[in-house]
Amino acid sequence: MKLADIKNKIQHQEIEVHFGMVEKINAANIVITGLSPSIGDIVKIVSQTNGEEKLGMVTELHKNEFSVSPFGFVEGMKIGDRVYIDEEGLAIDVGDEILGRVVDPLMNPIDSKGAIRGKKTKMPIIKKPIDAMKRGMIEEPFVVGVKTIDGLLTTGVGQKVGIFAGSGVGKSTLMGMIVRGSQAPVKVVALIGERGREIPEFIHKNLSGDLTDTVMIVATSDDSSLMRKYGAFAAMSVAEYFKEQGRDVLFIMDSITRFAMAQREIGLSLGEPPTSKGYPPSSLTILAQLMERAGKEEGKGSITAFFTVLIEGDDMSDPIADQSRSILDGHIVLSREMTDFGIYPPINILNSASRVMNDVTSEEHQQHAMKFKRMFSLLKENEVLIRIGAYTKGNDPELDEAINKKEAMYDFLKQSPIICEEFTQTLDKLQGLTI
Repeated sequence: MKLADIKNKIQHQEIEVHFGMVEKINAANIVITGLSPSIGDIVKIVSQTNGEEKLGMVTELHKNEFSVSPFGFVEGMKIGDRVYIDEEGLAIDVGDEILGRVVDPLMNPIDSKGAIRGKKTKMPIIKKPIDAMKRGMIEEPFVVGVKTIDGLLTTGVGQKVGIFAGSGVGKSTLMGMIVRGSQAPVKVVALIGERGREIPEFIHKNLSGDLTDTVMIVATSDDSSLMRKYGAFAAMSVAEYFKEQGRDVLFIMDSITRFAMAQREIGLSLGEPPTSKGYPPSSLTILAQLMERAGKEEGKGSITAFFTVLIEGDDMSDPIADQSRSILDGHIVLSREMTDFGIYPPINILNSASRVMNDVTSEEHQQHAMKFKRMFSLLKENEVLIRIGAYTKGNDPELDEAINKKEAMYDFLKQSPIICEEFTQTLDKLQGLTI
């Protein structure tokens, strides 16, 4: 085609770029007119002062206007800034080169190692969970190198587990032990809503600076509520990318509570009614949307997920903790009492449970675990009587055995953060205690 023909064709085409205008701004929402988006659309807000672009998501629609929640902060925005709909939507670029890196929820590197190069795949941040009839059976143990979990609360490949604890009890240390001790070929760590200083601390103290086969997605407490919310979904999308390739993935997230708090901020700003502890209904329904994306899928890989849940005031009836327990396939409760007693990791085996343990362990293993728990329970029930000398040996043979093995049981529950225990060694030690 000749140049003259091209010019003639262009002249008869309507070339128009649609954009809207910012009409109102507050700390949490931006009101825009001039466009007709859908809920969930991503928009670019371009500053009329310096041309800087900021991203936001459409969260509320009215007849002639709509509201946007920004991914960043509203400082610098003005009435009259232009707004464009991003045709790509909410998707991130993921590839194998992301392993060993620390990134934000939009996959921008924040570890000062330069740009992430190589072939990338677009992954949507919001995605339907695995279809119920396509989920694979959880039939093999997922070893994490922690004696208490592997021996007494055995998890399975594709299981979803919650780690419930109050502040300062040792969640981060246990997370580091699980990441180091797991044999999963890919590990995805999501730190959502945590303090900024905890990021390098977690890498250097809990992971010994080793990010091999690990990708860390970070949205700190000073990020916007939308960034914290979608940071969790972005991390799950990264795990799904590797699962689609047939790999088994360890997904570990700290914390579900901060994620729910981010949704609480968004929901309340949009006028949702507050319920228990000020959480709107969306803060509870969003938990299943995230957690159900983990699991084992037939013909593909698996995502074995550990979600930490911060228990305010050590109250297990907290609405987020209660809702999480109903969705997850098991819960590990960390006890402040055991911390005070000098037992690390401070896992309360009597209040913890793995719903798939019987499916992934032998009958012999189950019997040894049940006997250990029974002896430990007898010690707890009679602790006061034993301490004041009111119990006389010989009255209860089971309790006598528990008293004789008390120190050995406590030694089994203790483990140095730098030691990863082999599964066979854990079973041998458990068997030696309960025969």
